[in-house]
Amino acid sequence: MIKNKKINTSSTIFCGSKLLDLSTPVVMGILNLTNDSFYDGGKYLNEKNALIQTEKMLDSGARIIDIGAYSSRPNAKHINSEEEWRRLEKTLKIINKEFPSIIKSVDTFRSEIARRSVDNGADIINDISSGELDKNMFDTISSLQVPYLIMHMKGTPQNMQNNPQYEFGVVKEVINFFNDKISKLNSIGVKNILIDPGFGFGKSLNHNYQLLNNLEAFKTFELPLIVGISRKSMIYNLLETDAQNALNGTTALHSLCLTKGASILRVHDVKEAVECIKLINFAQNQ
Repeated sequence: MIKNKKINTSSTIFCGSKLLDLSTPVVMGILNLTNDSFYDGGKYLNEKNALIQTEKMLDSGARIIDIGAYSSRPNAKHINSEEEWRRLEKTLKIINKEFPSIIKSVDTFRSEIARRSVDNGADIINDISSGELDKNMFDTISSLQVPYLIMHMKGTPQNMQNNPQYEFGVVKEVINFFNDKISKLNSIGVKNILIDPGFGFGKSLNHNYQLLNNLEAFKTFELPLIVGISRKSMIYNLLETDAQNALNGTTALHSLCLTKGASILRVHDVKEAVECIKLINFAQNQ
């Protein structure tokens, strides 16, 4: 019997002295330091709870902890950089102290926060705007030389879901967006890039499923592909439920994403995502 190839091609991300092996997909655990995130807002605002949740996600198999202090849910309240850093600083420092060897990502679109985060132990910058909301971000990433996760978003968190439209089709426009961003980043010496199509960020329900159905098209970039669909409205609206009851739907779509080339699953529920990867990977290698 001829064995199928693994569900993801071999790739290694260099995070300073740390190496992230993506020859098999991995899980990025979400740590929200916000009070208004759509699913777990307010749970991890203090350092103790944040540490407990970090340890839980690591024990469950997370390879990356993604820390965010700015809520990017639709219509989220805008906060300034001082408030974002106030929420982030102590928790990032204490996680770096308690878990120095783990890979830590910081979810921010601000170059100032990116620089401060890397100075305090962050290994990856996860930018929902791909430099669109801060003209200094690309140059900052170039100087920091850390892995940079770029995501497609149409508009801002405050207006992105106000009837988003794609003249040439969502898949084509998102691919063109990445072509432009990757070219610009490469021209200033940024090569360590990861991409995220941005499910739920300026997309209708149909847009999200068109992206999902054509996810393998993004393999043409030969860059790690991140999927962030965990408990999102594209799942619970279709199932006529809510975020609290969207875990089963999340796992179902994670399975599909893995067969279409996802390298990293960004999730709230680490244990279930790790099990999903194990099962799909084993099945595809028989």
